Amino acid sequence: MTDPERSYPAPRELRVLLAVGRQGGFSAAAAALGMTQSAVSHSVRASERRLGAVLFVRGRTGAVPTAAGERALAYARRVLRLLDVMAAEVRGAATGGGEGGGGSGVVAGPLRIAAFRSAALHLLPGVLGRLTARHPELAPEVRIVREVGRGTAGEVLDGRADLGIATIGTTSPVPPGLVGGVLLEEGYALVHPAGHPVPRSLPLVDWVENCSSYTREWWAAQEWLPAATVEAEGDGAVLSMVSSGFGMAVMPELSLTGAPPSVEITDLGPDRPTRSVGYVTTPELAKSLAVRALIRELRGRAD
Repeated sequence: MTDPERSYPAPRELRVLLAVGRQGGFSAAAAALGMTQSAVSHSVRASERRLGAVLFVRGRTGAVPTAAGERALAYARRVLRLLDVMAAEVRGAATGGGEGGGGSGVVAGPLRIAAFRSAALHLLPGVLGRLTARHPELAPEVRIVREVGRGTAGEVLDGRADLGIATIGTTSPVPPGLVGGVLLEEGYALVHPAGHPVPRSLPLVDWVENCSSYTREWWAAQEWLPAATVEAEGDGAVLSMVSSGFGMAVMPELSLTGAPPSVEITDLGPDRPTRSVGYVTTPELAKSLAVRALIRELRGRAD
């Protein structure tokens, strides 16, 4: 039989763990929390006993999370966020009647969103405008995250975001432990300096986030496409280079929203590569009023 005292640190202990992870040491965490260093150490040791794992490597330069500690910190963020959501929704139900009591409830509080750059610039503004018009007590917080490695989905898994706008599909499926759905399919187009007589002779400019395996396979089959000679920091830099006449690029539609007249966008035909843009969240937060309201607005924008 599992010992509950060992298995479940209390919320106050989870906050201590997060402070140590955020501050990088016990003394700094103690100062941030208004506690003594010995109290912080005692709390961390209690959490380690209950979870049955060493969570931090202690050293002269501070405290570094172990692999188990990184996992514990991710769950701590998610658990504490759910407690915040519970409090907000209970208060909202008391104010608005609640979904089960004949009222709609009040959707309020922070809503943390992680999005890659082009989605944050061109997909979210209208969505969030409508969302906050419907729910004025909701406070969206958008953070731009590069869609490489674990990307926006990793932010959700680690408890730093409630919902991530992500590239998903057969080559980038929804990660285990999350739920999500496709919002739109965006095609890629050739973008080059306007009026250039032979745009396909220009150098190819690329950026690291433009890297779905399907797109790469398509590129490899195009004899006219050279290997990228320049890799820029992001799609904005790529578009700027193309606009200045430096080269050509193959870019997704969201990145080309509001492209300047100095560039020309050429359709790549029915066999053009595409990518799926969607959302990911945790199964628990998918049931929350704020995340459900955001998903409805996202789907409405996609439709």
